[in-house]
Amino acid sequence: MKSKDLHEELLYRGEVNRRIGKSLTSGWLKSDRLQVAAPARRLRCCKFARISIEKSLTINFVKANISLVLDIQVIDDPAAATVALEPMRSRLLSELAVPASAATLATRLGLARQKVNYHLRGLETHGLVRLAEERKWGGLTERLLVATAASYVVSPGALGPVAADPNREMDRLSASYLIALGARVVREVGDLVRRAKETDKRLATLAVDTEVRFRSATDRAAFSNELTEAITKLVAKYHDASALGGRAHRLVVVAHPLPQNVPQNLPQKSDPPVAAKFKEPS
Repeated sequence: MKSKDLHEELLYRGEVNRRIGKSLTSGWLKSDRLQVAAPARRLRCCKFARISIEKSLTINFVKANISLVLDIQVIDDPAAATVALEPMRSRLLSELAVPASAATLATRLGLARQKVNYHLRGLETHGLVRLAEERKWGGLTERLLVATAASYVVSPGALGPVAADPNREMDRLSASYLIALGARVVREVGDLVRRAKETDKRLATLAVDTEVRFRSATDRAAFSNELTEAITKLVAKYHDASALGGRAHRLVVVAHPLPQNVPQNLPQKSDPPVAAKFKEPS
């Protein structure tokens, strides 16, 4: 095949990949099998080659597996955090919400394919993207990658000894202590999620989120005292240090003023707090 013909063939493949990605993001996934309509672009090569390309595209994509990704992945490795925070690689992660090849990403972002491949290798090496599918194009193999999660959080553990730690001496009534508690939650729960995933188990967690508007500082202080008393009673009722087969859980309760630029969707008197009950292992 002449170099000009090969160039047009590659353009054709890039256009098909772009349309496939568009169909996925627009919700054109009606069943376990995808119906892919190849564009009617005439190639300056033999008719048999064009038919083979279209046929191999349809067969390979119909047989592809579209795997679910994590909602959130906690990054605790310093090197992986550095890779994820690099602007171009961060952009590639956002583009890989659906599987795509280096050629498709290069066309979409206006970059050289070699440069995209370089960044993708870095992301794959650190476990931020994974192989979703391989397609055969004659003697060539095209790799489609997908992000391992919809979003990412960098664990304070990636900072090593300088990471925030609530066990250090600090004022427990300060905002710094609250931030340190939040950092510990990210670090500990991120590690628990990773271990649960490795053993194919579910993790029992509880989260409660609500907003409250106090009439005065006096009411805020009264609320704090009553909440502390209620938690103390509940802990005393259910805590059993000698329970065989029991497992300790960490309970963290925090409150802070809402930022002024955040819309306040305050609950009515009859509205309960937004809570997620314990997700017990199945």
